[in-house]
Order: sequence, then C-alpha cells, then structure tokens
Amino acid sequence: MPQVLAAPPAPTPAPPAPVAAPAVSVCIANWNCAALLRDCLKSLYEHDQGCSFEVVIADNASTDGAADMVAAEFPQAVLIRNADNRGFARASNQAAAGSLGKYVFFLNNDTVVPPGALGKLVAHAEAHPEVGMFGPRLRGTDGAFQISYRRRPTMGALLHKTSLLRWTRLFRGAYREYRRETFDPNEARPVEVLMGAAVFLSRATFEACGRWDESYGFGVEDIDLSTQVARRGPIWFVSDVEIVHYGRVAGRQNIHFAAPNVAIGYVHYFRKAGASRANLLAYKALVTLDAPLQLGLKLIESGLRRAVGRKAEAEKSLIAARGLWAFLRRELWRFWKA
Repeated sequence: MPQVLAAPPAPTPAPPAPVAAPAVSVCIANWNCAALLRDCLKSLYEHDQGCSFEVVIADNASTDGAADMVAAEFPQAVLIRNADNRGFARASNQAAAGSLGKYVFFLNNDTVVPPGALGKLVAHAEAHPEVGMFGPRLRGTDGAFQISYRRRPTMGALLHKTSLLRWTRLFRGAYREYRRETFDPNEARPVEVLMGAAVFLSRATFEACGRWDESYGFGVEDIDLSTQVARRGPIWFVSDVEIVHYGRVAGRQNIHFAAPNVAIGYVHYFRKAGASRANLLAYKALVTLDAPLQLGLKLIESGLRRAVGRKAEAEKSLIAARGLWAFLRRELWRFWKA
C-alpha cells in the first residue's frame, strides 16, 4: 500500500500587533449640556493637538440627547452610558478606567481646547516628571481670566461668606487669600489647589493617589484630588497653556443638585483634613442658620435687579435662591449626616 503522509501542521498565526496607547486620554464626565460638549469635542478633534490622544466620555444619563449626539457625530470617542447620574467623581473614574493613555486629562464639558494644548501639557510633564499635576490657565468667553488655582480652603475662609459673619469682617483676610489675592494668570508657579475644569497628570500618579474620591457628589472633588496628589509631588499652574471655560453651566442648569452637594462636599473635605467634631458641628450650625437668611437676601436682590432692568444678574440671584431652597428643603439632613 502506498504510504499516506500526514498533512503538515498549520502555521501558527502571528500574534496581533499591539495597539499603541495614545499619549493622552481626555476624560470627560458629562451631564447634559449637549451643545457645549459638541463644541468641546470639535475643538479637540478638528485641530492638531500636538500629540496622540483619545477621548473617553462617561455620560451620567443626560436627558438632552448628549450621549446620542456623541455616538452619532463623534464615533471615534469612547462613550460610556450610565443609567443614572453617578456624579462627577464616579464618572471621571469610569472614564479613566476605560482609557489607555500614559497621561489623563480631566476636562469639563463646557471647555474649548485650542490647537497644540495637549502637546504642550505632555511636554511639561515629560520635562518635569517630579510634578504631580498640571493645570492650565482658564479664560472665560468674555475674555477675562478665571481663577485657575487657589489655596486650600479653611473653615474660617468659608464662614466669612455667610451673612451672619461677613459684616463683622471676621476671617476676611483668610477669605481674600483663599479667593483671589494669590492669583497671577501670567506666572507659572507651584500651587495648592487647581480648578477641576482641566487637570493633567500621569496615570501612575492618578492611580497611586487613589483616584477621585467617590464620596463627593458634585463639587470640592478638585480640592481633595489636589490635596492627595500634593503628597506625592508638587502641583503646578502653567500659564502658557490656556483653555476657554464657560464656567458653572452644568451647575447653574442643575442648581437643585449642585448647590447642596457642594455644601456637603466641604463638610466631607474638612472631615478628611482632620477637623475636630466640635469645629464641624459649629460649622454646620452656622451654615444652617445662615441659609434661610441668604435665601431671603437673594430673593430681594433678584427683585431689585429685575426692577432696574438688570435681568441677567437678577436671574443669577434667582438661581442661587433656588439652590438654597433645595438645600433647606431636601438635603439638610444629608448635610448634617456628612
């Protein structure tokens, strides 16, 4: 019988080529504001950013079609659809977990990124690996510089804002130092806190510092992240990178959610920073007593502004009043529980 030869073994397929990770992962936690998000994504994709990047968006159950807009108009972006509003910190962590870049750039949805901005941030990070986090200069749509960094807040600085204490000038110096006196938009420098609208850091640093603290609902997370990162390396404001920032759009559109969570966020931050139980109780009591007074003043202010034709400013006062009412009516118990 003729000898039957065995078929030669099939060649082993070559392993797939590894996907090159982008230099930067732009991570956006989104809640509504579809039109602003579209402008933000256009600014990233339609201009040379000076480095490779990806965009990962975690959408918190937007009701204005923002997620569908991203899927239809920006299919190159990675889209995570949440069934509910998970807050800024959780959504930002989701976006980071779904990304691949060496660096992560957490960006608000109400921003516009000019050409080359990402490349400049990468260049800063590569030249100064000892720096924990970088923040660009923020400019409003009116052309004015926005506060891009601050000192860490103290209870005294925040209590100066209350109507009960402001007239006494108590803590006035602490408040002015916290808010404005240390800000210079033209000088690159180490700082204590970067505004969370745009912060840039290595993935390794982000993971090592524990990521965003998901105990925060909306607001004060940026202060906490800056505090955690600063334990591992300095934080720098870089004035040669500028981002356009509309500012507070999502917060104003959803003031009933934003205002109470900011108040609760400060309590959580002070507790983490080591504030005593007695100081926390005093702080909560003063904020609680002041809230109805602030509510009345904002309503009066809104009426007076409207009477003299300052409709835009009247609306801002009314929005603040709505936030205070939401705090008193629905979230006061959670504030005291924090």
